[in-house]
Amino acid sequence: MTHHEDEEIFDSTTGWVAEHIRRYVESDGEKGHMYQGWPTLLLSTRGRKSGKLRRTALIYGQDDDRYLLVASNGGAPRHPAWYLNLAEDPDVVVQVGPDKFTARARTATAEEKSPLWGVMTSIFPLYDSYQAKADREIPLVIVERTR
Repeated sequence: MTHHEDEEIFDSTTGWVAEHIRRYVESDGEKGHMYQGWPTLLLSTRGRKSGKLRRTALIYGQDDDRYLLVASNGGAPRHPAWYLNLAEDPDVVVQVGPDKFTARARTATAEEKSPLWGVMTSIFPLYDSYQAKADREIPLVIVERTR
């Protein structure tokens, strides 16, 4: 995703998420990186319909220098919008704490997903119950830094 530093970013319209993002950005990741005990990052994707930059906050795990995300949407029947966006345009912008970088996001293969799912459920055990109630395979996303 090519974006200009001055391009407007549209934050999640969910109130508590927007508040979390605002704290994260204003404190340069000092407040908000740990959220209720979970490590979180900010992910900006290019809206597949609007073409606008969309930012949300997500729990993440790590596998060496790769970041891991779960497109759980709380176990809802539909994939979250951020996942649909990155499936269409895998170039994303990420902020982890004070560190901001561009990255490429992709869905883990079935072989990759199995061990990585365990990494994510050790951080956030609810992912297992979300998968149990979802009528879809919940994607695990691998994010690799591009610079």
